[in-house]
Amino acid sequence: MIGFLLRRTAAMLVTLLVICALTFAVFYLLPNDPAAQFCGKDCSVERIVLVRQQLGLDDPLIVQFGRYVVGIFAGQTFGTGQYAVSCDFPCFGYSFQSAQPVWDLMMDRLPTSASLAVGAAVLWLGLGVSAGVLSALRRNSWIDRTVMVGTIGIAALPVYFTAMILLYVVVTLLGILPYPRYIAFTENPGGWIANLILPWITLALINAAIYARMTRSSVIETMAEPYVRTARAKGLRERRVVGRHGLRPALTPVATMLGMDLGGLLAGALITESLFSLPGVGKLFADSLNKADQPVIMGITLLASFFIVTSNLVVDLLYAWIDPRARLA
Repeated sequence: MIGFLLRRTAAMLVTLLVICALTFAVFYLLPNDPAAQFCGKDCSVERIVLVRQQLGLDDPLIVQFGRYVVGIFAGQTFGTGQYAVSCDFPCFGYSFQSAQPVWDLMMDRLPTSASLAVGAAVLWLGLGVSAGVLSALRRNSWIDRTVMVGTIGIAALPVYFTAMILLYVVVTLLGILPYPRYIAFTENPGGWIANLILPWITLALINAAIYARMTRSSVIETMAEPYVRTARAKGLRERRVVGRHGLRPALTPVATMLGMDLGGLLAGALITESLFSLPGVGKLFADSLNKADQPVIMGITLLASFFIVTSNLVVDLLYAWIDPRARLA
């Protein structure tokens, strides 16, 4: 297990380094000039040239990349003299448009995105897996057909359409819930739930439909395995056969997809956060795209990569608990 952890951790670090290099190269080739952002709107051409030299933007790409990577762990100072700007560890760059380190901007928004992602994941996992198992155990029945038709219809609904319908019916027409805004769980747990329930449902519906279809296929395949027939032949109750011998191994592909989906959502659900005006990382990403704020865009890209890679590592470690066959392997 220790060797496995070391190999996977090393592979994760290499993957993140490659993603960091590719992302850095892409933004280096974009026409927007960080020196002009640092200098301001009324800056002369001569001053921009001087700022480029002070920021090290005239150095070779590999030198700038090395400075960026070192800065993540050791901090970095942009500019010199009275114009020097300090970016402490961990430094993922500095937004000259917002006049803040990228790390601080992301951490201010991360609680909102994490609340949205975790709440929606719990909702869609519970609904999707339950519907998939029920459909698989009642295969070819009216329940199965109803669930499958329903999942197709739900999966076809665009996120923005679902969000607009929920806002109009629940908030405007019925007035059951307030218009969503982020309230910290520590401040008001009830308000936290009430303000996030609509974004949770919006995200959960489409994902629950996908997870239901995946769970159904996986459970049907697993229940046909010889060890399941052996468990039934021993006289075990059907509930134990399904729960212990059928469902747990069937959840392996579901766990894999959950790791990728949850990892991506932790870095922000761009459409959902924009539709509900939630101050999450996804909303920050959208605003940064409109402003062409390259350091922030790059920082969020790396943050998303980190969450996805880390989530997949955690899922791989959970395989041994989910599926006993993984321990033998």
